Amino acid sequence: MYLTGSPDQLLVKILVTGPFGVGKTTLIRSLSEIRPLHTEEVMTEAGALVDDLAGVRDKTTTTVAIDFGRRTLPGDIVLYLYGTPGQRRFLPLWEDIARGALGALVLADTRRLAESFGAIDLIEEAGLSYAVAVNAFPDAPEYTPEVLRDHLDLAPETPLVVCDVRDPGSAVDALITLASHLIAESSLEATL
Repeated sequence: MYLTGSPDQLLVKILVTGPFGVGKTTLIRSLSEIRPLHTEEVMTEAGALVDDLAGVRDKTTTTVAIDFGRRTLPGDIVLYLYGTPGQRRFLPLWEDIARGALGALVLADTRRLAESFGAIDLIEEAGLSYAVAVNAFPDAPEYTPEVLRDHLDLAPETPLVVCDVRDPGSAVDALITLASHLIAESSLEATL
């Protein structure tokens, strides 16, 4: 979605999505030029009954609505970054947040690759272009890009990058991967 900001700005809505505990909040914190909005709450015993903590046992908080940040790119392009909750029970909220987005950065975790299918399915059902960023957790197994593509069942044209969402430079590289993909797709559509 393109919105008009000031006469010289192009505003673009981007989703940051992925399974529970993959690093969406941290990525937005790393990327945002403004103080990001977070709706994180302490996980409760009731949540423990529905949130699978396998692979993220040290997690104590969870996003219950959205994360929001902003990043201005050269050429007065302003990206509005919307982080979505990763649990299936928030699907109606996810659908509302996704409305009007130009594309999505899907985060994945090699300790729990199968959990990424739900987010990828939602993005594909919404008809959004996307790139996948594998968050390199310190204790996570490492795989070659070919193995990751195979495990995630990615189309050859879907960009894939490995990043550390805690590192602003690495987070920017993941965002550039998505932006480059969106630009290439729009250029291709313009020539058809």
